[in-house]
Amino acid sequence: MRLVTYRAEAGPRVGVLAADGVHDAGFDGDMVALIERWPDPVAASAAFAQVAASGPAVAGAELLAPLRPRSLRDFLTFEGHLHNVMRGLGRPIAPEWYEVPAYYKGMPDTVIGPEAVIPWPAYTERLDHELELAAVIGRPGRDITRASAFEHIFGWTIWNDLSARDVQARELPLSMGPAKAKDWDGSNVLGPCLVTADELDGRDLAMTVRVNGETWGSARSSEMHHGFDALIAYASMAQTLHPGEVLGSGTAPGGSGIEQDRWLRPGDVIEMEIEGIGVLRNRVGVKGEG
Repeated sequence: MRLVTYRAEAGPRVGVLAADGVHDAGFDGDMVALIERWPDPVAASAAFAQVAASGPAVAGAELLAPLRPRSLRDFLTFEGHLHNVMRGLGRPIAPEWYEVPAYYKGMPDTVIGPEAVIPWPAYTERLDHELELAAVIGRPGRDITRASAFEHIFGWTIWNDLSARDVQARELPLSMGPAKAKDWDGSNVLGPCLVTADELDGRDLAMTVRVNGETWGSARSSEMHHGFDALIAYASMAQTLHPGEVLGSGTAPGGSGIEQDRWLRPGDVIEMEIEGIGVLRNRVGVKGEG
């Protein structure tokens, strides 16, 4: 099932995305509350199975980010992406990377959704996109084993994790952060929908990013060195994961401009497409505006 959050007169509403458009789910709560109520994706799909057939689609429904995450954890799992970046820097991949699925934590209030204009902070010259697959936690758990990790995934969405690369180059030597290389209003884009895990298996999906209609990179989620089972097991060590938390795959090979020394410009249209989820489309705004 494809679940969405859309703009309504009384505030954001949860809906079901069908072939003819968005149908209101009839649920008085946000997406995280829905996941808390139905943490099992099979149960959630069953609860809303008749929504699309119950009446006409919502006229002119404007999609927002499918959820405001309780947390954002972004990993670095694709060896191909890391190799491309390190080759440009003239450095080898650290051996620890192969052992530890490390992550940084993003800020949920920075999240925007499909078709939103991506703000370009005044303090950066090199804005970059990053194509990622994201898993959304449904069933809570602590010290989750790799064998049971996928039982805790509610669904999947696309994550465009934006970066200010020139700022990142200054922050990384400090062994802290990333900070302002990642944190500004609109620096994380999720969408266009949340596909429940009973309908989609995220282990081997085609991933593509296009800028102004030109393909800049393509990969498959099966290329991850650390799979989502390892990410969930690592993140849940001595810590409970809760419904609505988001875990990102990290950038797919070719999924960012830094790998190719190609950079975004104001007005560029970024389209990120992942098999079974759809297309996350956004336009880059003018530097210093928004």
